[in-house]
Amino acid sequence: MRSQLLLVPAAIFASAPCVAANYMTIEQAQASMFPEATFSPNFVKLDQDQFNAIITDSDVNVWSRDIKAWKVSTGGWFIIDQVRGRDDWISYAIGISPQGSVKHIEILECLDKYDGITLPEWRAQFYGKHHGNKFDDIQIISGATLSSSQMAAGVKRIMSTYALVLDPPKD
Repeated sequence: MRSQLLLVPAAIFASAPCVAANYMTIEQAQASMFPEATFSPNFVKLDQDQFNAIITDSDVNVWSRDIKAWKVSTGGWFIIDQVRGRDDWISYAIGISPQGSVKHIEILECLDKYDGITLPEWRAQFYGKHHGNKFDDIQIISGATLSSSQMAAGVKRIMSTYALVLDPPKD
């Protein structure tokens, strides 16, 4: 009987609510990644062919057909995306350079327990990556395994989206 009583406090603690932390707004992320630039919305609704092409190219699931992208006046792209963490969605922004590489990533909102992905040195692993690069060298964070692996998959998917939909090869 005593062991059953010890489980009650653990169950209460495990069900304690978590609150998402807001790290940055979209406007703050835009200004941080592309100072002095202006942004032209280029929102895209993926058709079935685009949807399938991104999945095939990236080998990553597409969560939404709605792509929130802005063309940057100084060159490049600014894209908002979400990936699934263990208990909630992680919202982030990715800046793509005029050369088509990952310029910068900012976490906009996530549960505070995923805070390893908010560390600049962890996000810096992505900088310079292009469409077609391998993402298997991204270090996964112990204790935030799902959120960090989903971020790596999300960035890979966004680079496929950029290459196939936003800046496709010219025929």
